Amino acid sequence: MSFIQRAVKVPPNSVSLEEARHRVFDFFRAACRSIPTIMEIYNLDDVVAPSHLRSVVASEIRKNSSVTNPKVIDMLLFKAMEELNNITEHAKQRHHIIGQYVVGHQGLVQDSGTKDQGASGFLKDFYKSNYF
Repeated sequence: MSFIQRAVKVPPNSVSLEEARHRVFDFFRAACRSIPTIMEIYNLDDVVAPSHLRSVVASEIRKNSSVTNPKVIDMLLFKAMEELNNITEHAKQRHHIIGQYVVGHQGLVQDSGTKDQGASGFLKDFYKSNYF
């Protein structure tokens, strides 16, 4: 019940692109300030460094750097604030955070070299052609 009461407040829409850009920078600062708390809540000290999480947040923001519509930026910012709120309220489990922000889409770094070591040439070609 207390989680519902602490819902994210929707700020008014940005008037200009500059105002939306300023709000994105404010969100980035807030996200970076919450990283030590997130590291403590999810016990991530043995898995990742705070600088890596900071760079992941920055890359997620840079992914949408081509968006120029202030309403779309506000919508993306609302989704990002909701995600940060869910993480800090411990609505996700540790493996969700590790899978989404530590490992990401690249897979485990230590597994990348040994994945196809014992496979035949046929299997390597088959895997290359069928991975999307």
